[in-house]
Amino acid sequence: MSTTERVADKLEKPALDDRSYRVIRLPNQLEALLVHDPDTDKASASVNVNVGSFSDADDMPGMAHAVEHLLFMGTEKYPVENDYNQYLSAHSGYSNAYTSSTETNYYFEVAASSSQDADASTNGSVDSPLHGALDRFAQFFIAPLFLSSTLDRELKAVDSENKKNLQSDTWRLNQLKKSLSSPKHPYHHFSTGNLQTLRDEPTKRGVNIRDEFIKFHHQNYSANRMKLVVLGREELDELEAWVGSLFAGVVNKDLPRNRWDDVEPFSDKELLTQVFAKPVMDSRLLDIYFPYQDEEAMYETQPSRYLSHLIGHEGPGSILAHIKAKGWANGLSAGVAPVCPGSAFFTVSIKLTEDGLKHYQEIVEIVFQYISLIKQHKPQQWIVDEMKGMTEVDFKFRQKSPATSFTSKLSSIMQQPLPRDWLLSGISVIRRFDSQGITKALSYLRADNYRLTLVSQKFPGDWDQQEKWYGTEYRVEAIPSGFQAAVRKAANSTAADRTSELHLPHKNEFIPTKLTVDKRDVTEPAKNPMLIRNDEAVRTWWKKDDRFWVPKANAYITLRNPLAKATPETAVKANLYCEMVKDALEEYSYDAEIAGLEYQLSSYSTGIDIDIGGYSDKLAVLLEKVLVSMRDLEVKPDRFDIIKERVLRGLRNWDFQQPYRQVGEFTRWLGSEKGWLNEQYLAEVEPLKAEDISAFYPQLLRQMHIECLAHGNIHKEDALRITDLVESTLRPRTLPKSQWQIRRNLLLPPGSDFTYRHTLGDKANVNHCIEYYLYVGSLADHVLRAKLLLLGQMTEEVGFDQLRTKEQLGYIVFTGAKFAATIMGYRVIIQSEKPTSYLEERVNAFLALFASRLDSMTQEAFEGHKKSLINKRLEKVKNLDQESERFWTQISNEHFSFVQNEMDVANVKPVTKQDMIDFFNHYIHPTSPARAKLSVHMIAQSTPKPATGDEKKPSPAEQKDHLVAVLGEYFTSLGISTDQDQLTKRFERVDLTGRALIPAILTALSTYMREDAKVPDEQSAAIVEQGQKMMGTVLPELGIEIPVDEEDLPPVPTVKETV
Repeated sequence: MSTTERVADKLEKPALDDRSYRVIRLPNQLEALLVHDPDTDKASASVNVNVGSFSDADDMPGMAHAVEHLLFMGTEKYPVENDYNQYLSAHSGYSNAYTSSTETNYYFEVAASSSQDADASTNGSVDSPLHGALDRFAQFFIAPLFLSSTLDRELKAVDSENKKNLQSDTWRLNQLKKSLSSPKHPYHHFSTGNLQTLRDEPTKRGVNIRDEFIKFHHQNYSANRMKLVVLGREELDELEAWVGSLFAGVVNKDLPRNRWDDVEPFSDKELLTQVFAKPVMDSRLLDIYFPYQDEEAMYETQPSRYLSHLIGHEGPGSILAHIKAKGWANGLSAGVAPVCPGSAFFTVSIKLTEDGLKHYQEIVEIVFQYISLIKQHKPQQWIVDEMKGMTEVDFKFRQKSPATSFTSKLSSIMQQPLPRDWLLSGISVIRRFDSQGITKALSYLRADNYRLTLVSQKFPGDWDQQEKWYGTEYRVEAIPSGFQAAVRKAANSTAADRTSELHLPHKNEFIPTKLTVDKRDVTEPAKNPMLIRNDEAVRTWWKKDDRFWVPKANAYITLRNPLAKATPETAVKANLYCEMVKDALEEYSYDAEIAGLEYQLSSYSTGIDIDIGGYSDKLAVLLEKVLVSMRDLEVKPDRFDIIKERVLRGLRNWDFQQPYRQVGEFTRWLGSEKGWLNEQYLAEVEPLKAEDISAFYPQLLRQMHIECLAHGNIHKEDALRITDLVESTLRPRTLPKSQWQIRRNLLLPPGSDFTYRHTLGDKANVNHCIEYYLYVGSLADHVLRAKLLLLGQMTEEVGFDQLRTKEQLGYIVFTGAKFAATIMGYRVIIQSEKPTSYLEERVNAFLALFASRLDSMTQEAFEGHKKSLINKRLEKVKNLDQESERFWTQISNEHFSFVQNEMDVANVKPVTKQDMIDFFNHYIHPTSPARAKLSVHMIAQSTPKPATGDEKKPSPAEQKDHLVAVLGEYFTSLGISTDQDQLTKRFERVDLTGRALIPAILTALSTYMREDAKVPDEQSAAIVEQGQKMMGTVLPELGIEIPVDEEDLPPVPTVKETV
């Protein structure tokens, strides 16, 4: 009998990593990475399957994605469709999945222990939440049901997901690139799928779509194509036993690893072409795509990183510095993008200014001149050594990431041909210099091996085609011969031909050299920072890292001044000022960025925020440079005009975001004492001139209060020096506390019911959105807060299941608590093609339904929700950045509740079921006379196109004839004599467009069997039960929409009219 093989158990890992690792291979060839983390409070697992959209049938795009959705809908061992998500929700967990070109990734997270004590051990108990989750998870790959009753619903979810992305430029431009690739390569596929590709078109061809999905799963899912990662508190031997037992049933079909070596995404036909694309948002991009080699096996040297480091550099001598000085560009990135095993693209992407759009050909020539410069210098070992050193430092001091991020990423990495003991470090660390490898990599960046894409709403203006799946307007043509000749000349240029402005980068002075950490024994990490200075001018908070022991630090600084957002005009000026400072610092700060030290400069309602984080060695050096640049900024008119135009475009593009990303801004605005909307900012930008910013920013810096948090590998004296540095550099006057902004929210009075309606600006968007908000009370009421959090926990899974899965209202559904500056409430967000008035009705109905469920909830289930919430609130921070963010959130909002999570737990524990019923009936129930509601409706201007396009749809009479014929064949197959005329008669009163369609069909079937075919009652009942299961497949295949039966929906309670 075959046994489990231990492949590796001594993985190369970061210096402070206290986890234990083991790689095993089961007898069925499923490979797993087991991770024992004694301190984790979240367990997780991920399965990555080596199959994705590239394996879709050409005539049924989206199959892999649809199978990903359908796999969640019940298994033979756990047939209830949402059993998995219910289990996870009850144990502080969640799940998700994604489908990419060559893989499908499934993952979940769950509490590491069933105890409310976050540090409790599971001691290998099969009662562990992880064991129960793994058992359910494994069944997806052993015996999924592909339930007929869920098929149409999940295909509609896929369709809704696709419609969510129809106006997203990221999706649109990516699909355009794919649609204009070689049809011989699966890169050409439409990966998401929709109702047309997955249901309607196949049905017309006579395809049984459920059978096709089952066949896809059978043909492509195999144990030897699966990589599993399991992270838990359990010992490795225990995890190995669980995995060996639970995943043994996954069938190994010995399928080969998917590769595409014999065909390229771009054939000769696609090369040396330029594509002009019109975006939804006002953006200008120039992309240069070079077909490139597959570097999977080059994990030790990764030559593309040498290319991207030089071409994507932003410091002096770089492409960006040169074209930015000409006023042609705002940003540049470069790097390799793997397509699949067998091929990749090396891409140079440039953000253009208006002037840059006119000079795009010259920019392409400059890019090729720089490539020529790189080629004419032999590969520089000092550059690789510098990069290699930083990758080693970054890996050595890598901190933990959230559990699902870790497992999902690692299961994907396991598909690569890495040595198993390098799984953690393999793609992160450059191990050696390879001059020949770099030279070969450069050989792909040629003047005969590229394609251009130019994105602009205005240029050239004569787009003559539309992309099939997203409707993107575009034009494609051969690159003109004169332009080609200029590029060839640039690619062969010498130092004499090139401008002296282009040269290789200098050595990076920001590379950290002091990487020591003053580690001391601590009984327990401190839960809050210390206030080490508190006077009229400054408040300084500090905490020496006593948890993660990495040579890193974060400094958060607020320069408090209400002028930053006193009016829409000053808000715009403050924003432009910050953008001008960042623009001036770009070349200098880039070295710091690639050496692991970054900064942010932003304007907020309280003033200006400076955030600096990374390796602590040279943090103060960067901060001083930022402060001096802020103080001495020269507002150059040419750069101001470019940045002003960029800010204008950003404000105009705001209306083209997805509706669910906009709705919260209106809710916040309506609840704020003082605030403004995007359109008010927009009106203030156009009149501004460079001299307005020059005159404004000294006022902003003249008077302020300084608030600072220094956290990490930093001593108390250094923390005090940070605020001293701010004071001595800016020399501001003290801002009296009486002038500090007071944080206030508007209160909704008891019994109020307000609705705010806004028409969305994107005329092509088909999705409406609603945020349904119920005011609960003050943030200072900790008991009320605990009940609100518990309500969010209790409604999370049931809300998703009811509103998205069952009622199919839309792909985007959120429920839970919402916190503002001083108040809190409960909210539901839905983005949907259905009208907002209907969505409001369905939310009311859901809340009424939940009231009855809460009433009948068992004490065990209620305590389970409390335990799940407590586990979530006690979740530990995973790294220094998370802890810094937690501290700064409390400081910046001036609540200073550094142990808020522990306070929440203390207040959740005594809550009883009756407390929650009283809370719900008072604040939440739609019929409550005391509740206070604000509903924000985002109204779409467009309506969705029918999924079947322009083709004629069968009439209801024709559909009914087809249905009766299918049922007649079904009866015959069961040995029941069929009188087709009599069966047709029984269906005369069945309304195929009615809400109660399936009950009407089943009634007609029962009547026919009882009165016409004389089938015994017991047999008839069994046939009806089986027939009900078949309807989910049969009706969609006949083109008959399955309506949501209003009788099956929660009834809409009677509520008062809105204001």
